[in-house]
Amino acid sequence: MKLLSVAIPCYNSQEYMNHAIESLLVGGDDIEILIVDDGSKDDTAKIADEYAEKYPTIIRSIHQENGGHGEAVNTGLRNATGLYYKVVDSDDWVEEEALKKVLALLKTMVEGATNLDMLICNYVYEKVSANKQKVIDYRTALPQGKIFSWSNIMHFKTSQNILMHSVIYRTNLLRECGLELPKHTFYVDNIFVYQPLPMVMTMYYLDVDLYRYYIGREDQSVNEKVMIGRVDQQIKITKFMIQSHDLSKIKNRKLRNYMAKYLAMMMAVCTVLLLKEGSDESFEKKEELWEFLEKENKRLYHAVKNKTLGRSMQLKGRAGRKIIILGYQLSQKIYGFN
Repeated sequence: MKLLSVAIPCYNSQEYMNHAIESLLVGGDDIEILIVDDGSKDDTAKIADEYAEKYPTIIRSIHQENGGHGEAVNTGLRNATGLYYKVVDSDDWVEEEALKKVLALLKTMVEGATNLDMLICNYVYEKVSANKQKVIDYRTALPQGKIFSWSNIMHFKTSQNILMHSVIYRTNLLRECGLELPKHTFYVDNIFVYQPLPMVMTMYYLDVDLYRYYIGREDQSVNEKVMIGRVDQQIKITKFMIQSHDLSKIKNRKLRNYMAKYLAMMMAVCTVLLLKEGSDESFEKKEELWEFLEKENKRLYHAVKNKTLGRSMQLKGRAGRKIIILGYQLSQKIYGFN
């Protein structure tokens, strides 16, 4: 059995997938690299097969009809034989020395029969075209050097949400929580991180800059123009997350508050994108989304509204819309997320 399975969802990725794959090879036989070709129309499938032939004990090439990023993650999970599971997008990569430290830690946990549900590492926004980097770490939010639970977490800053880039889950935990990401839908990485959280009992924060998150391609899903064009998918994912858990049934207060904060971020992103689109239809969608949240769970609606992000999204009128958008643009500059 492998220590870590890493899925690389690939769709028309021939120009950049090599970097992602090569960065993972340092893991040797402790790692299983699952290249999931999501019905690509370029040479992605050929490149995947060549790597699998060259590294038969490390790399597996899997081909499927196009199902979108979420289905590629699902396929990776179905085929994973590793004790732990991570996703690395085909235009991103990992830092090799950090990966060695991650594998050493996981090996120590397994050899010591320590039950670890989730490992969290730092990630780096890589704006290669602008030669800029922004490290997102969790030093002020999470204990270091020990196993901890939700009761031990500290204050999460706005930039410190646990994202797909920063998380490694125990494989069986993802299966046990029934994780199944929707097909042909963008931004499912939020579901991937959020849905399993109530099942996570044990965590460890390793303060290394593992994941390198490339920012800059015009067709990238996090490009602002692309996000505005796909705002209906953001709304779909946000509604899915709202319905995935009744937070009032989650006993741990810190976990409950963290999940409400995550939903506040999702509501804020949807709100800003709809306001930036600027049509009457988008304004109506914004009101409908907040009404949906209130109808689904009034307690959650008030909890989200009372978060800092949620309060800022309630500003009304043209002046209010300008303030919301300016706040979003300021966050872009500070955190460099798209």
